[in-house]
Amino acid sequence: MRKSLIDPFNRTIDYVRVSVTDKCNYRCGYCMPEQGVHPDGVHSEYLSYDELARIIKAFVDLGVAKIRITGGEPLVRKNLAGFVAQIKAFDGLEDIALSTNAHYLEREAEALTLAGVTRANISIDSLRPARFKNITRGGDLEKVLAGVDKALEVGMKPIKFNMVVMKGTNDDEIEAMVDYGIQKGVEVRFIETMPIGPAGVGMMEQHYPADKILARIKKHVGVDLIPSTGKSHDGPARNFIIAGTDTRIGVISAVSQHFCATCNRVRLTAKGILALCLGQADSVDLRTPLRNGITDEALQQLIVDAMLKKPEKHFFNENVHNIEFRQMVQLGG
Repeated sequence: MRKSLIDPFNRTIDYVRVSVTDKCNYRCGYCMPEQGVHPDGVHSEYLSYDELARIIKAFVDLGVAKIRITGGEPLVRKNLAGFVAQIKAFDGLEDIALSTNAHYLEREAEALTLAGVTRANISIDSLRPARFKNITRGGDLEKVLAGVDKALEVGMKPIKFNMVVMKGTNDDEIEAMVDYGIQKGVEVRFIETMPIGPAGVGMMEQHYPADKILARIKKHVGVDLIPSTGKSHDGPARNFIIAGTDTRIGVISAVSQHFCATCNRVRLTAKGILALCLGQADSVDLRTPLRNGITDEALQQLIVDAMLKKPEKHFFNENVHNIEFRQMVQLGG
């Protein structure tokens, strides 16, 4: 029988989001400041791929079955496919997913798929080139959509679009994004803005609640939205099937209707910090003991002990000032 990680609230932790870098070639306003998180150009103290792999191996040996590769933008780090192939060999690791802005995905999708990535979540907040460029502070929608097409071509499945809905910025594109998802055969998930970091806190005036999003979609498609059931890779999303179709849409309502009771994940930053909750400051440094020569057994025990610090839930509304120093781009989403 495989080991398992259980937190104090009897939740099984079987999913780790692993950031390989906090660099990103885009500057989305809800995620990072315009000057980036390293305005001096210094990106020091990242874990090497071997160090990341060693931590992932410890998690897998403790029962984690799913790894999501995130950033920043993971595709700005060289030889990501080699790293994926390295961890793909771990016995017990069932699923390797990718979160990306897709700017470089046309170039990398085939190698990543061959290495072991099965599916991808793609951040896309607008289907209008000029607006997309404005939201991302320089992004190229044409390159992103080419990346989507390439991912579909090489067999990544499912492909999910993640759209952060911002009142007064892109909320008029909710219906268009649903139509595009149907056209391309991808799932679309609408995400509420979250008060993570100064960038996220500053965006909360544009918060658009999930229930309004769902009401808009139902009115647009003219049929019921049927709650999706069964085994899936939904994570925190509430998913629905558009009646009479195979199309799925979802909402991630971290603020208006949190999903903490079923949280099964933790986050490893590119600098080796184990973040136990997206909306709380609880964390454990794994880099220092790793570089001080910790044994594999002791590393596993450190992770087991860390789970005891995982909080029951986040307090976005009550706890904004305690978490605003953490940039979303540094946490891997």
